[in-house]
Amino acid sequence: MKKFGPALLVTAAFIGPGTVTTATLAGGNYGFALVWALIFSVIATFVLQEMASRLGLVTGRGLAEAITEQFSGIKRLLAVFLVISAIGIGNAAYQGGNLTGAALGLSGLAGGKLVHWVWLLAAISSALLLSGKYKLVEKALIGLVLTMSTVFIATMFIAGPDLIEILKGAFSFALPSGSSLMVIALIGTTVVPYNLFLHASIVANNRQDNQDLPSAMKNNRIDTTLSIGLGGFITLSILSCAATAFFATQTEVQAHNIGQQLTPLLGNYANIFFAIGLFSAGLTSAITAPLAAAYAVSGALGWQPDLSNKKFKTIWITVMLAGITFASIGIKPLAAILFAQAANGLLLPVIAIFLIWTLNNKSLMGNQTNGFLANLFGGLIVAFVSTLGLYKVVSLFF
Repeated sequence: MKKFGPALLVTAAFIGPGTVTTATLAGGNYGFALVWALIFSVIATFVLQEMASRLGLVTGRGLAEAITEQFSGIKRLLAVFLVISAIGIGNAAYQGGNLTGAALGLSGLAGGKLVHWVWLLAAISSALLLSGKYKLVEKALIGLVLTMSTVFIATMFIAGPDLIEILKGAFSFALPSGSSLMVIALIGTTVVPYNLFLHASIVANNRQDNQDLPSAMKNNRIDTTLSIGLGGFITLSILSCAATAFFATQTEVQAHNIGQQLTPLLGNYANIFFAIGLFSAGLTSAITAPLAAAYAVSGALGWQPDLSNKKFKTIWITVMLAGITFASIGIKPLAAILFAQAANGLLLPVIAIFLIWTLNNKSLMGNQTNGFLANLFGGLIVAFVSTLGLYKVVSLFF
């Protein structure tokens, strides 16, 4: 575990109910046809998270601070507005998915109305943030998420998915009818915009003034590679389990049978364990999302990013309330979670453009600016996600 660092928290943040649900729906509805989209998402996550963490390591600044410091006057106001809008809207939708996913888990265990669990979970998350002791709870929940992930990986091997079909899906680049929103959601649940702000802030806060930069950069890349790679493999295992349990048997994925994919390993206990894992993943992300939004908005506005700061508290409380609203308006649970991931995917290009711009600023990054390959991959990621998002928007009207 010595090679793992801040990026492991990023992995735990994106392996939330959105990833579980979206990967399950992708595998259950399209088999292995969208494996290529998952691989693209993992590569994109590594490229962008490496940039964000390098920014924090070199400058000691979070992403929001670094972005806004580069502009003045009207341009600065526009940059602040775009950052706040993107993260605020994205995290509100994402928070709705987090609360819905965790509530779905509790509802599966104890029954009751989903909206009641949403309010209870929001109260628990808020209490943890207000107490300042959320880190201890977060570690315990990360442990539960990793336990759930281990079961998915074990189940994948027991279920024995067709490796040839996985390879075909990895290189087919197919876009089955009606799957464009699912592709956007797969990207949005893996390359989470708020994680770019979270990663940069965590690395910046842990940065040492007398650090050996070359050594720190090497360790940072190893940490990012291992952590994001682990997250990608976990997501692939979920997709594979769903493809084997649902797509291969032509069974429709629904809220009441979503845990069926764990049956080969856990038998009658599959739904119970799945519910516990979904609750754990959702509560972990329900704490992280408003916290990351508070870091981002505080950084953009020049406020003190501290849990005891009233303005900082106001930001995460606003995101929490927005999440409650999204989760309580009666949208079907799986649809709400899928919408949150799609919203993230559509907002990603905005944040990615700002990140790439910042990483090419020599006065800020010195000799650690982006190289040709980083800019090339970053540009391709922005172009692909933007094109896919535009295609989806146009398809809604024509």
